[in-house]
Amino acid sequence: MQDGTENRAANGAAQKKAVHVDAGDAGYSKSLKSRHVNMIAIGGAIGTGLFLGAGGRLADAGPSLFVAYAVCGVFAFLVVRALGELVLYRPSSGAFVSYAREFLGEKGAYIAGWMYFLNWATTGIADITAVALYTHYWGLFSDIPQWVLALIALAVVLTVNLISVRMFGELEFWFAIIKVSALVVFMLIGIFLLVTQHEVDGTTPGPSLITDNGGVFPNGLLPMLLIIQGVVFAYASVELVGVAAGETENPEKIMPKAINSIMWRVGVFYVGSVVLLAMLLPWNKYTSGESPFVTVLSNIGIPAAGGVMNLVVLTAAMSSLNSGLYSTGRILRSMAMSGSAPKFTGHMSRSQVPYGGILLTSGFCVLGVGLNFVVPADAFEIVLNFAAIGILATWGMIMICHLVFWRKTENGELTRPSYRLPGSPWTELVTLAFLASVLVLMYADGGAGRTTVLCLPLIAGVLVAGWYAVRAQVARKAAEATTANQSTEAGGPAGADA
Repeated sequence: MQDGTENRAANGAAQKKAVHVDAGDAGYSKSLKSRHVNMIAIGGAIGTGLFLGAGGRLADAGPSLFVAYAVCGVFAFLVVRALGELVLYRPSSGAFVSYAREFLGEKGAYIAGWMYFLNWATTGIADITAVALYTHYWGLFSDIPQWVLALIALAVVLTVNLISVRMFGELEFWFAIIKVSALVVFMLIGIFLLVTQHEVDGTTPGPSLITDNGGVFPNGLLPMLLIIQGVVFAYASVELVGVAAGETENPEKIMPKAINSIMWRVGVFYVGSVVLLAMLLPWNKYTSGESPFVTVLSNIGIPAAGGVMNLVVLTAAMSSLNSGLYSTGRILRSMAMSGSAPKFTGHMSRSQVPYGGILLTSGFCVLGVGLNFVVPADAFEIVLNFAAIGILATWGMIMICHLVFWRKTENGELTRPSYRLPGSPWTELVTLAFLASVLVLMYADGGAGRTTVLCLPLIAGVLVAGWYAVRAQVARKAAEATTANQSTEAGGPAGADA
């Protein structure tokens, strides 16, 4: 009995000692409150992919779009649920890069970090360009050059991010409020039109608009499968809530609630709104050049619909840019502290903001403004597809990290928190298979998607070359950290004796 107690105590001590310490986690404030994190979780799951992209996808795949949103939403939730368990095991502003370092080594952290940077650097280019285009919708701004508007948008969001994490949280909170409010108002209007049978563009709303126009799959199953790659992009940044955990008080209380809320919000806002759209107008009435919400509202005599929805889409683009600067700043600092990112990206301001990484991402966004004027439309589309590759890589790394974490808990090396990803290890394996299938669909769709997939060897080559450039510095940083830890452990008992 005593031996068993001693063994359990020894195992507990070993587990406690095995907890990974990441130098990149030090120095952050804990200024994000529960309301910030909850709205960051919502905002990460709702963006321009729904407000603007749903129109073109409805035109391509019909009502089956809601199936694509539901399927991708489930996998997006599983990814963020896996990240949530890792967060409760060890909160970190380095998020999945920090977990990759612990479970996959420095090479894994290097790949995870730079693929995430690829995602947000390219997404940021699209975001500030989109903000400029949306602003030109109003005549008051039509004479202002597009590049000026793009730089103004970047300057505003950059300034907010550099001031403090609390300012970032406040801005993202209100961005999310605008997006959610717009969706709620539209859904209430849509339900009213359904209940009252008010005609929309000469047609009576109802399920018959689906059944009488080819059913759920009017063009067959293939179009629904091909749009999945775009739907995945619509869910980009759901993982942001994991990055925010490192600057949150009591993440063990806040994070489970915020993460669990993503599932039902996806069901209501994405799936629910698409079903509503399909029952308000025939699916072939929607186009890629117009928000589907504007299409409906303008057909019931609301002249301001276009302006209001344009403001909402502009807000969604600003929210995405805000999230990208915030998250890459933290990720790059985590990498810089281990030697796999430029040294200046590890600098922290007096207000506890990792300004180096934020400025680096902003620099790429500025570069993108210039590129947008000189490259053809297809080339710019390829840039957006690179962002999708970055998202798939990030989600894949999260699931791989969780798989290794699960294996260590099964071996008794670590202990799982009470908030867990259900169904391990099969959940991780099925999700990884789904992410791989999205790559196959990108290739099958042809065009820019196929070109991007064919560029994967080039991306891999750049990553390999970069690793050889930084590995000596990474090894030096690791040796310094080991020496520091040994000194701390050696000094502990001495201090106690004194």
